[in-house]
Parts: sequence; C-alpha cells; structure tokens
Amino acid sequence: MALERTFIPYGAYWSSPFCRWQGSLGHLHSMELAAQVTRRFLADRQIAADSFDGLVLGLTVHQRRRFDGAPWLAGMIGADGVTGPTVAQACATSARMLAAAALEVESGQRESILAVAGDRTSNGPHVYYPNPKGAGGRGESEDPVWDNFNKDPHAGGAMVETAENLVREAGITRRQQDEITVLRCQQYEAALADDRAFQKRYMLPVELTRGKKVTGVVEADEGIYPTTAEGLAKLRPVLEGGTVTFGAQTHPADGNAGMVVCTRQRAAELSRDPAVEIQLLGYGEARVGKGLMPMAVVPAARHALERSGVEVEDCAAIKTHNPFAVNDVYFCRELGVDPENVNRFGSPLVWGHPQAPTGLRAVAELIEELAGRGGGVGLFSGCAAGDTAMAVVLRVTG
Repeated sequence: MALERTFIPYGAYWSSPFCRWQGSLGHLHSMELAAQVTRRFLADRQIAADSFDGLVLGLTVHQRRRFDGAPWLAGMIGADGVTGPTVAQACATSARMLAAAALEVESGQRESILAVAGDRTSNGPHVYYPNPKGAGGRGESEDPVWDNFNKDPHAGGAMVETAENLVREAGITRRQQDEITVLRCQQYEAALADDRAFQKRYMLPVELTRGKKVTGVVEADEGIYPTTAEGLAKLRPVLEGGTVTFGAQTHPADGNAGMVVCTRQRAAELSRDPAVEIQLLGYGEARVGKGLMPMAVVPAARHALERSGVEVEDCAAIKTHNPFAVNDVYFCRELGVDPENVNRFGSPLVWGHPQAPTGLRAVAELIEELAGRGGGVGLFSGCAAGDTAMAVVLRVTG
C-alpha cells in the first residue's frame, strides 16, 4: 500500500558534519549534540519547538543517562510537552524512523513529527552484565560497538565477513570494488564544489564548547582521505584470502541528522520554498540468508518500489547506505542501474557511518539532488546489521 498523506517540508532537514571516530565529536554526548544541532535548525528556520505534536529519536549506541530517550531530547530543545519512541535498528534506524513517523501521520494520530537521530561510535560504553551463577560469581562484559561489529550473534561472523560472503555468492571482484570506491569518492568531490554549496543546503555546523566558551566550530566532514585507484591497489584485504580492503569500506563516525515528517498542509507552511513538495510514497524491508547483509538492499528496494507503485526505471535519483563497495556493485547489477546514477554527491562509503543518522543524511541529499533536477522520484535503500535492509521511496515536485 502506498503512503498518501505523508510529506517532508522542503528544507526541513539537516545533518551535522560527520567526523571519523575519535575526531572532534568523539567526546560529545550524542543526545546533547543532537539537541544542540536541532536547536540551531529550529532557530535558523524560525520554527517553534512546541509546534510539533510528536518526536522520534534514533539512537543505537548507549549513552550515559539516555534512559528517558525522546522525552529528554524534547526537553533539551524546548518541546517539553512532546514525546515519542526511541528507535534502534542498527544502520536501518533512519528508514525505520521515517516509516514509524509516516504511519502515525497516515493514521491521523499526528500532524507534525520531528525525527532526530544521533550516534557516537567513538568512546563507546563498556557494559558489565552481572551473573551470580557465573564462575566465582563473575559476570560478563561487552563493548557494544566493537563487539557487535565483530560478531553477529545470529550469523556468527564479523560485518566484513558479510561482504566477503557476498563476494563469493555473487562473483564480485576486487577490481569492481575498487572502481566503485573511486567513483563514489569522485561523486563526493562534487558536493564540495563552490565552497561546499551542495552540502550547505542541509549541513549545519557544530560548536565545540568548554563550559560556556566556544572553543571551535566543526563546519565540514572530518577524516576523509583522498582515494585513488593506485592507492587502493596497494592495500591488503582485511581478512586473509579475502578481497575487501579498508579502502573499500566505510569508517565509524560520529554525527547527527534530523527531518520533519508531517501532513501536506503543515509541509507547505514549513517549506523553504512552498513550490517544492516532497511526498513519502512508501517503504520496504527485507531479510536474506545468514551473513549476507549487503545483499538485502536489493529485495528491500524492490519491496519499497512495489509498495509505492513505481519501477526502478522511474527513479531520477538513488541513494544507498553502502558500508562496503560490494553493496553498490551488487545493487547496480541486480537492479540494472548505472553506478554513476547512484549516490551522486556522496554516500556513507565516503562520509562515514555513525549508524542512526546515516540514512537521514542520505535522504536529505536525495531530496536536494531531486530538487536541483526539477523533481522526480527518489529511492533510498540501505542494509543493517546481520541480514536485513530497509528502503524508502519519495517524490519531489515543483
């Protein structure tokens, strides 16, 4: 079933810069960072925080005192009377947030929902689980970020192993991975042209403070290295006997992103340009075989397209969450799309992987790309931990 009543105001979305782990944002509480950037967005757009009747928080890495979740975030941005759920679905968190918000709007339960996501993979928590029946009464401990990156409790392997599994399943070569990686880096460079004109349509700076004193400002993505075919060719695979290198996969990062999801009338009121209309058409999800995570982007995309009543050929722009280059090699092959027409202006493969906000930034870029083309249908599809993926379809007109 296609969505009919859910819209996004043009310009009512944002992202902080994404900083490579242990960078300038590595010491900041992700919820406090999300609140800071959200307050700036609301102030810049002169939108009252209490004008929303719903909130969705996306957060996958535990932070100190995050128990209250969305209500605490609402309080930090001045929306004390607003509440809502906290969503955690690994890298599909953003797509799940949009789906959850859309269903509330479609049902008439809410008119205007603020979706805010933030994560800090840097300096992740160390968790201790008591176990009085353990040997000597000792419990167990976990580093949620790294331990889960390195072992899927269902499939049993590390995230990078899912990429190698797809390499073997689909016959993807090292050369194909490197070619896609170079292309994605070139596409990201287009977003930096004219003093980052494209990124400045949605990206907000982050102030670094000590007490009440501003000590610095992060205005652009941090920790992105130049990539060449020659440089990639010199890298060794991460796993012995494998093909995936550190150069052909994303990096952990820290950041924040947000988006307004609302009715058509409210979208027109909040739009930066009322002539531009953005409608969510549908969403989809999928699971594939154990340990084949990058493969899931294809059935998820097909599910979303089918629900939206459109074909992949109808899409003027496509964005993917591509933690590995193999994701895009497989996606483009299976859906029959030109790799150059996917992920224009950048993608997570290049600008990093802070988990919860990753998809919202990609969708913001998708909207801006479509608006710059005069409109059209857009698709976002991205995999998540294990063997899952979610996808979203939208239309920009005007």
